[in-house]
Amino acid sequence: MITVDFSNCVLRLRKQQDKTTVFDPVRKKWLILTPEEHVRQYILAYLINVLNYPAALIAVEKNIKVGNMNKRFDIVVYNRNHTPWMLVECKAPEIVISEATLQQLLNYQRTVQCSYWLLTNGHQVFCADACNVQDIKWLLSLPAYES
Repeated sequence: MITVDFSNCVLRLRKQQDKTTVFDPVRKKWLILTPEEHVRQYILAYLINVLNYPAALIAVEKNIKVGNMNKRFDIVVYNRNHTPWMLVECKAPEIVISEATLQQLLNYQRTVQCSYWLLTNGHQVFCADACNVQDIKWLLSLPAYES
């Protein structure tokens, strides 16, 4: 498991009609702050503001076809050639990252084909280097963005 310090990550929050909303810097819109959205926004803030991943090369909640089903991934970070580079699966804080979470990510991986996988519920963060599918390595820190 990787330790990620979100303490320097600041989210733009506001109250609207008795609901808390958060501004998504990638989608550039206000969203209802559900527990899963809270995790998604913190990991986005960390990737963009701490690790300097380019926001312009990040996609959030886009539709993909997995088998015959329409699904939606949480986050995909693209490399400078606009090829999927990192696939991120976010869960609400009360959802334990488990084999089932990994299987969900792997279902998306079959379509998206990324070199890195990241699983998080905000408390648990796991990241794998999947560049060599014969030798997947779980990392001790998040990878630097490839230049």
